Amino acid sequence: MRKFCFALTLLSVSVSTGAIAQQQQRSGTAEEQAACSRDVQRYCRPVIDQGDFTILACLQQNRPKLTAACNQVLKNHGQ
Repeated sequence: MRKFCFALTLLSVSVSTGAIAQQQQRSGTAEEQAACSRDVQRYCRPVIDQGDFTILACLQQNRPKLTAACNQVLKNHGQ
């Protein structure tokens, strides 16, 4: 669950932001976490231990299957 929360944190940081800024901005609202937690468990469970960028990539690869709420979270964060 901790890795998932961090993955959602990455959603709040634009891809173009530097690594230092990514480390400083660690927030994802409870609503955003709730919106994607089921999708992460359903589609990305095999890669949860492979790092946060891997989870984000997994969500992006499974975008057609994501719930509307999680898809909107990704859109809201430029993903």
